[in-house]
Amino acid sequence: MLKHKGNHEGHRHGWGRRFARGFGGMEGGEPGPHGRGGFGRGHGGPRGRFFDSGDLRLAVLQMIADKPRHGYELIKEIEERLSGAYSPSPGVIYPTLSMLEDMGYATVTTEAGGKKLYAITPEGSAHLAENRASVDHIFARIAEAGAAQGGALPQVMRATHNLRMALKMRLGRGSLTEDQVRRIVTLLDSAAAEIGSL
Repeated sequence: MLKHKGNHEGHRHGWGRRFARGFGGMEGGEPGPHGRGGFGRGHGGPRGRFFDSGDLRLAVLQMIADKPRHGYELIKEIEERLSGAYSPSPGVIYPTLSMLEDMGYATVTTEAGGKKLYAITPEGSAHLAENRASVDHIFARIAEAGAAQGGALPQVMRATHNLRMALKMRLGRGSLTEDQVRRIVTLLDSAAAEIGSL
C-alpha cells in the first residue's frame, strides 16, 4: 500500500490522493472534446490529453533521470517538447511526482523558499531500464508531435515564458510607480503591435 506523505506540494493542494486513486488513466488531466481522456495516443491537443496510462509517469521519470528538476520545469519542458500541443497542469504533474516518490523511484529535496527538487533513485533507474522500449517509444512520439507543430514554436514559447516570469518577478518586488506602469504598458503594447504586424 502506498504511504501518504503529507508534505508533498500536490498533497498540500489536495491533488495527491485524488489523482493517485485514478492514476491509471488520467495522466492527461483535463477533459478533451471526447470527455475525460480526450485525445488518445498520438493525438495531443491543447486541451486534450497526450499521454496514455502510465506514459506520463515514465516520461517524467526519464526527465528527472536526465537531470533533477522542479515541477514547474517539467511542465515547461513537456510543453516545449510538444511545441505547445499539450501542457500538463500542476494538478497532473505534482501527483505524478508524489506517486514516483511513494514508489521509491524519485527523491525530493526542499530548497530555499520551499521549492522541491526531484531526482531519480537507483530503483527508478532500474524501472526505466526495465521499460526502455516503452520510454523510447514515448519520446519518439513526443518528438514527432513536436515537429508536426513547427520547429520555431518552442523558441516563441520560451520567450513568452521569460516575459511572464520577468513581469511576475517585478510585480513580486513591490508596488510600481506611475512612471514604471506607463513604461511597462508602453513596452507591452509596442511588442504586441509589432508582432501583430509581422
